[in-house]
Amino acid sequence: MQFSDFGLERRLMTTVDHLGFTEPTEIQQQAIPAAMQGHDLIASSKTGSGKTLAFIIPALQRLSKNRALSKRDPRVVILTPTRELAKQVYAQLRLFTSNTQFKAVLVLGGENFNDQVKVLEKDPHFIVATPGRLADHLSQGHFYLNGLELLILDEADRMLDLGFAEQLSQINKAADHRKRQTLLFSATLDHAQVNDFAKELLNKPKRIAIGGAFTEHQDINKRFYLADNLDHKETLLQHFLNTETYQQAIIFTATRSDTERLARLLLEQDINAVALSGELNQSQRNQIMDGFSKGHHKILVTTDLASRGLDLVNVSLVINFDMPKHAEEFIHRIGRTGRAGSKGDAIAFVGPKDWLSFKNVEGLLEQTIRFDCIDGLKAKFKGLKPKKPKQKPTKPNAEKLVKATQATSKKSTKKIFHSAQDVGDMPIIKRKKPLSAQYIEDTDLDEVE
Repeated sequence: MQFSDFGLERRLMTTVDHLGFTEPTEIQQQAIPAAMQGHDLIASSKTGSGKTLAFIIPALQRLSKNRALSKRDPRVVILTPTRELAKQVYAQLRLFTSNTQFKAVLVLGGENFNDQVKVLEKDPHFIVATPGRLADHLSQGHFYLNGLELLILDEADRMLDLGFAEQLSQINKAADHRKRQTLLFSATLDHAQVNDFAKELLNKPKRIAIGGAFTEHQDINKRFYLADNLDHKETLLQHFLNTETYQQAIIFTATRSDTERLARLLLEQDINAVALSGELNQSQRNQIMDGFSKGHHKILVTTDLASRGLDLVNVSLVINFDMPKHAEEFIHRIGRTGRAGSKGDAIAFVGPKDWLSFKNVEGLLEQTIRFDCIDGLKAKFKGLKPKKPKQKPTKPNAEKLVKATQATSKKSTKKIFHSAQDVGDMPIIKRKKPLSAQYIEDTDLDEVE
């Protein structure tokens, strides 16, 4: 199948040809025609499958063919969970709108609010945004969504995981009219909150699922290595960075502090590395990502902040210095390499603290993972044995309980002593009963004495 088979508007087709797109990916083959027919969509596919184009092309086709519902309101809103992904989508959108009359703007948290107000006052056709900041502008009346034609949610599962459900509902209600079309893209359709939210947003949607929920990347060579401790991990890291052949590499860590520490460690060894974490302001993050994408840095050390959506074509090596807390993030992390048919390598270090996360990844991939080892760097750690589940006491049968109670009562009656018995070294002396008055009257005093 070719892009020319979609029947795209002439100028749009010229742009597609100019940018070198010829064969649509599987998600594009299914999503583009369905979206162009006006259907709401809920779709999933693996990272790096080309889903950004799967919603940009139908959006541009709709704006080219249909009259606007409003002269001032935005016609298309694209929401993403992170600023980095929003910038990536915006950059690709600009490639398609550069020779058209359509204006696109980027609205992100962490950037100047008043500057964004001025941009929104210019009545853009496209808004690419993170949900929190867009909801802030919406609540203050800086723009309206009464004439919105297309609402697109990219990585909807991540937005919900990050706690944006309230903002998404607010945006949905502001544009709740029958002519609005909604496209929802998620890493998986098995996400309970996504399915509940889809019922609220979508109208009789078509469901598209390419591959499994977290389809393995066939173009990525995965290797796992056991590590004893932090020092062992750092030694393994230095070994691979010095011996592997790669253009650029991304190192994923569990904490923000580790990103800075590892970046400093690599810089001390004359390895061009830079750290990215959520503690940086938006301007700093933009500068780091721009520099890395342009090849100014060889190594990017980051948290899961950069695990989704970023299309970095020169990344050929991904190292999981720490295993991710959530197994599905492992798929997104290694998906930063092996993109668009290129080959990539993904290496993971598994220490005692990573073991539970590793077993979750193993379960997600539905395969038994074997560990590789490096001569001279073999780990003493061999994995943790699974804890035996505590056996819950079984509830006794009612009939047996009654019999046991009766048997206990019978035994207890046999243990009643009617005469004093010595216990241990101290004898128990039975106290004499006092004489009753009747006894005294009937008895001779001499006998009593």
